[in-house]
This record gives sequence, structure tokens and C-alpha cells, in this order.
Amino acid sequence: MMWETKTFEELYLEPSRNGIYKPKEFHGRGCKIVNMGELFAYDFVGQQDMKRVELNEKELVRDTLKDGDILFGRRSLVESGAGKSSIVKNLNEPTTYESSVIRLRLNKKHSNPYFYYYWLLSPSGKGAIASIVTGANVKGIKSSDLKNIVVPTPTLPTQNKIVGILSAYDDLIENNLKRIKLLEKMAQITYEEWFVHLRFPGHESTPINPETDLPEGWEKLSLSQIGEYLNGYAFKPKDLGDEGMPIIKIKEIKGGVVYDTPRNTGEKIPEKYLVETGQILFSWSASLEVVIWQYERGLLNQHLFKVTPKKGVSKAFLFLALKEALKVFDGLTTGATMKHIKRKELDFVQTAVPNNRLMQEFDVLVGAVIEEILNLSKQNQRLREARDILLPRLMTGIIDVEEYDPSQLLKEAA
Repeated sequence: MMWETKTFEELYLEPSRNGIYKPKEFHGRGCKIVNMGELFAYDFVGQQDMKRVELNEKELVRDTLKDGDILFGRRSLVESGAGKSSIVKNLNEPTTYESSVIRLRLNKKHSNPYFYYYWLLSPSGKGAIASIVTGANVKGIKSSDLKNIVVPTPTLPTQNKIVGILSAYDDLIENNLKRIKLLEKMAQITYEEWFVHLRFPGHESTPINPETDLPEGWEKLSLSQIGEYLNGYAFKPKDLGDEGMPIIKIKEIKGGVVYDTPRNTGEKIPEKYLVETGQILFSWSASLEVVIWQYERGLLNQHLFKVTPKKGVSKAFLFLALKEALKVFDGLTTGATMKHIKRKELDFVQTAVPNNRLMQEFDVLVGAVIEEILNLSKQNQRLREARDILLPRLMTGIIDVEEYDPSQLLKEAA
């Protein structure tokens, strides 16, 4: 099926606009601001926690976002990152965007912005953006070039139907992400109740050791004593490619594996740097984070630890002990421009470690929660794969959307 085409400019409600720049004295308060971090980490931007900036009345009118605004990254150190797009969805308070972001606002009377967001994810859309990327060291796109991109213009009912099919997948993904957050919170609360507030099962009848101030049979151990920490491999620019396993960096710790995540076959990388789904990763530089890796098998980059529990310590306990220790590490960070913790801090920060019986009981309870998190994450990967298979077929009119029933494929993908 051949659709008519127009330029993006012909679909604009108002001209595309670059975001704002504000001096440091205006930061830390006011409305939320979308930075490049949100743009690369999220496909749908709106309700996430963000940094804040104070705007005047004119800027609040001119520079705040609306649902359906499409956002583009103006610059990137890699060509595949320039022009990365996200769409604004379900804003819950006034939100603006920084100067490295371009806002595209379409006329909703004639266009469904979500259709064009999905088109930008398709091979056709990515090719169109790639064609306007310029720059030698830092790659980038310009608003003046973006407006001239030729895009398909099926009828609005057809656009709406296509969006309905693709958003069904994304809605399931979003629901799973919300469930994952609730499960993570449940696991953290259980850890705090048992091992911080000492309200574990049977605590009423467990005597306290006067020498340690811990329940009888417990001990204080350093984080080094309950886990082994492997720093990642120092990948060089020549090691970064488009094929093989994802290279897990700080960005992937925060946002997962995305389209511009560099890859490597792993043939020349020592096996110890392999990361399997379900392993603990600890970002100790720039951004302190502890996660259970939920994505495909990958390769560990420097500035990240792969953490392995020592004998007698459950993975669930070690993971949550490290999460709890982040509060302490935050006060121990050093560095003027890039915050990090030193390896020796793992020897000094201690945690209360229970007896074997309670450790096993905790592992059974919270280990099941972590396993459910991993299952939901795998389900999301299957949903994304199914959506991405449909995407180019829908965006080229190969599939007759009037006769297409996505419900069965949704069940299969889930």
C-alpha cells in the first residue's frame, strides 16, 4: 500500500524548537527538565524523576512540554546516538527541556504524534535521521534539516489504528515496569525490616549478644567479606562495534540495553568479564548504582563491579546489603568532577549478617521476588522483539491494519 508523503514541516503545529539554557543559579528548583540522560534512557518521557530548573513566566509558556511532543537529541559522540527520539507521555507537572534537545510539535488535527514516533523507530525513520547527521567528532542534527524530512501520511484513522496495535505492546511493557518497581520496593523493605530494624521472624525470642549488640549467632562483616568484586574490562574505542554482545557501561546500568549500546563479539575478551542475566552489578564511579542485570548476556566495562556472593551468602542478601550501603557510600565519594568510591571502602563498610537458617529463609522469600523481577524483564524483552518485528511491516503498509488482530500475537509474545 502506497501512502502519500509530506515533509515534517507541513505537519508542524508550530516550528521545531531547541531547548533552554539557564545559568547554574537557576538549577535545583522549579519545574522538571528533560536532559540527554532521560532522552537516551526512556522512550516515553513524562513521569520520571528529573533535575529541576526555575523558569520565568515567558519561559513557562514558550518552553514547557505537552503530551505528544517528540524530542530529539541534537548531539552525540557516536553517529547512532545523534537524533535519538523519545515522546512525551502522561506529564504530571510542568516540564521543560535542555538546549541539547529539539522539540517537535505536530498538529494533532491531522497527525497522531505517536504514529510518527513509531515511524522514527522503524528502519525508514532511522535512515531518514541518519541522512541528516553531520559533524566529525561530535555528531549532530539541526532543526533546519529535521523539518525537511519526508514522512508517510496515511489517513488519521489508519495512523490511529497502527498506534493502537503498537502501543498495546508498550502498555504491557509499562505495566511490567511498574510491577518490577513494586517488587523491588517490597524486597528492600523486607531487608530493612529484618536486618536494619532487626524485626525478623522470631526476633522476640532471640537474645542479643552484649558484645556485638546483634542477635545471637549474627556477626558484623565488611562488604568485602560477603562478596567478590571484579572491575570491568578497559574497552578501547576500536573494541566498540555493532555486532556481538552488549558492552555494559554505566548508561546500561541506568537504562538497559538500547539501540546505540556498543557491542563486541567477546572473542578477545577474557571470559571472567562475561555478565549473565541475574548477576549483581555495582557502578562505583560517576553514578553509584546496584542492580540485578535483567538483560541479555553482556561484557562488563570498567568502572563497574561484577559482584559474586561468597559461600554461605545469598545473592538476594548481598544485593540488598549493597543497596543499603549506598547511603553510606554516598558520603564517602571522592573526586571533583567525577565522583567515585575507592576499592578499600568495601573493607570498611560493614553490615549485619544473620545465621545460616535466617539467611536461607530470607533467600527463599526474597529470592522468589527477584526471580519474578527477572521473569517480568524477560517478558518485556519478548514484547519489544515482537513489536520491533511488526514495526517496519506496519510502517510500510505491508500489513492491512483493518484486518489485523494483535490480541493473539500479544498473548504469544507475553
